[in-house]
Amino acid sequence: MIIAVDEQIPYWEQAFRQFGQVRLFSGRDLRPEHIRDVDVLVVRAITPVNADLLDGSSVRFVAAASAGIDQIDQAWLKARGIHFGYAPGCNADSVSEYIVTALHIIASRRGWDLKRKSLAVIGVGNVGSRVAKKAVALGMNVLLCDPPLRDLTGDNRYRPMDDVLGADILSFHVPLSSAGPYSTWHMLDQEMLDRLSPGQFLINTSRGAVFDSRALKAALQGKRISGAVLDVWEGEPEIDYSLLELTDIGTPHIAGVALDGKIRATEMVREELSKFSGVQSSPLPDSVYPGAKILYPKPGSSGQEAVTSVLQQGFEILKKDEKLRALGSVPASQARAGFDQLRNEHPLRLEFSHLIVDLGSTHSDVAEILRALGFKTS
Repeated sequence: MIIAVDEQIPYWEQAFRQFGQVRLFSGRDLRPEHIRDVDVLVVRAITPVNADLLDGSSVRFVAAASAGIDQIDQAWLKARGIHFGYAPGCNADSVSEYIVTALHIIASRRGWDLKRKSLAVIGVGNVGSRVAKKAVALGMNVLLCDPPLRDLTGDNRYRPMDDVLGADILSFHVPLSSAGPYSTWHMLDQEMLDRLSPGQFLINTSRGAVFDSRALKAALQGKRISGAVLDVWEGEPEIDYSLLELTDIGTPHIAGVALDGKIRATEMVREELSKFSGVQSSPLPDSVYPGAKILYPKPGSSGQEAVTSVLQQGFEILKKDEKLRALGSVPASQARAGFDQLRNEHPLRLEFSHLIVDLGSTHSDVAEILRALGFKTS
């Protein structure tokens, strides 16, 4: 069996060598001629998989080691009898950690008390549900919006969009779809932006095309909304740096990039391939994770400020923001490559569950909140 694997997938050797011959490829540069004789294809979220890539190949199993699968033509795969699997929820904890970190950074800059803010979570799947849980732990007023889930379950907790548009902060966690009754392509468009007020704030960690970038840029330029945090962009890796300059925080699609999520995705694909092939395989050993790391709240801080200081150590969002902004002054080809380099920087960060916060004798007031956000405390 020949298995083609994106070279950026961690622990590919331990996970896939046991099935056969592994062939590595670059996710942005994969071409049909590279996989004519391949049996298994394992990609990340950046590689489109469709007829143009696979027609005429021997591929019979495709897996995405990612939670996002809008780049996969599932209908074409199904019609050709090609098995498909992916890793739903693999990076949900990481994205929720990004959201709470970004919220605290913005709150610190603007003097917000998060307990006095309302948050609309738009899309309450693997990621959105975790964001909502953490926001509730912070004392925020959380509104849930998920029309497909409301239709499926009949649960009135999932409100229509019209009912949540007045929230102070709107955070989007929807899959990208351009067809059907729940299309999310340019979900945030000019019409929706016109219904918002200058005090409202936007966050997008789902897919870039969920927001109409031109309309958003105009709204930010005209100060018709308060601000935005963007981790995803239309046209990645070639993004609009003039839009980046208008954001409060802008990062290169790294909200879900953590060692834990990458390992989960690799494991989920390995398990799927094992079932498909009938080949028994061994899981990755616990030794793939490094030891726990100890963090300390900022001396003299308390409450929300102390939590912010810990979050910024656990997820160094602003370093990524600074590096991405620096790419705005280099040639376009260099900026494109730089975007991907920032996404693939190693070592990958650890999720909060691996981090121990030493509270000492002066920060016990934030112990419960930090544990609710995923940290261990001592």
